Amino acid sequence: MAVPYEEQAKVFKAFCDEKRLKILELLRSGEKCACVLTDALNIGQSALSYHMKVLVESGIVESRQEGKWTHYKISEAGSTHALNLLKTLTTPNFASH
Repeated sequence: MAVPYEEQAKVFKAFCDEKRLKILELLRSGEKCACVLTDALNIGQSALSYHMKVLVESGIVESRQEGKWTHYKISEAGSTHALNLLKTLTTPNFASH
């Protein structure tokens, strides 16, 4: 079975930007509307959309539409997956040598 390196890279890409780390910090206190995030980060809607696309594609953040606004929250399953992935990738596997 092939290892899905591209999918794994999406998880780590989510953590490789200061703005995305700030977004995750803001989402730790609960679901936030995109309008709240743009204000808190002092960025435009298009910049936020790019960062949220990366976070949602990684599985770490979930989104839902309500009217014209999108609301975001940390995905418990995505968070667990990211943690397990890091542990798997950094645990020695001497049997494969």
